[in-house]
Amino acid sequence: METECRPPAGIAEQLTNDVCVMKSQMGFWKMLILGILAGAYIAFGAELSTIVGHDLAGHIGVGLARLIQGAAFSVGLMLVVIAGAELFTGNNLIMLSVLDRKVSIWRLLYNWTVVYLANLAGSLILVMLMYWSGLWKMNNLGVGVYAMSIASAKVNLSFLEAFARGVGCNWLVCLAVWMAMASRDVAGKIFAIFFPITAFVASGFEHSVANMYFIPIGILMKGIPSVLAASAGAIDASNLTWYGFFVRNLIPVTLGNIVGGAGFVATLYWLAYLRKGR
Repeated sequence: METECRPPAGIAEQLTNDVCVMKSQMGFWKMLILGILAGAYIAFGAELSTIVGHDLAGHIGVGLARLIQGAAFSVGLMLVVIAGAELFTGNNLIMLSVLDRKVSIWRLLYNWTVVYLANLAGSLILVMLMYWSGLWKMNNLGVGVYAMSIASAKVNLSFLEAFARGVGCNWLVCLAVWMAMASRDVAGKIFAIFFPITAFVASGFEHSVANMYFIPIGILMKGIPSVLAASAGAIDASNLTWYGFFVRNLIPVTLGNIVGGAGFVATLYWLAYLRKGR
């Protein structure tokens, strides 16, 4: 008789023996399509978080505002896990199968590369959709100004800050995926995802795929004279460029995400539950 919740050792075994192996063997086109969808789903969470949070801090304080934004953002990973999609940060867990010698390092790198680029494509689709929709004009351009403010803060982090925040982020994201695997029903998966994702956003950690939406939309907002004027010079957008996006944020955050997910979750749980002779 099955219990309602899989134990941690059972989660480790299912991910290692079944889920991660299946992901590594997925065909190119399926991987590409599901990767694009994941990028779009995370971007949906990011744009919802931006709209919900753009004027909250002035009313309820920064801490509560960030908590509510985190709750809104969690919709993105719920879509990925429950609707089904391939997310780079979640796929860092494939390291479990590599360590258990069920997947080669080359298949791992192939999966990460295809899914990462597909996530970028999906995120940029949502960036353009948001731009064309004119939703950034909401509340007298308040949403557009806030989007630019978020992006500017991200590209002004130091390498170490961005890396460390990337580690913390994917530690929590992979734990959300891990805990969702524990549940056998949709409601349980939603709750398992909600709290770790809310925690990572409220904490200010950095997610590489989310930033594929947050920073490009901020760059586009910077190019709109009315949004720049509405910001009244309060935002340091000097580093808000495509170079700033890739070099100052995406590279260190991606490296941090890999350490957090493949290192602190996949490797440590493999050592705890699956290493031979433990």
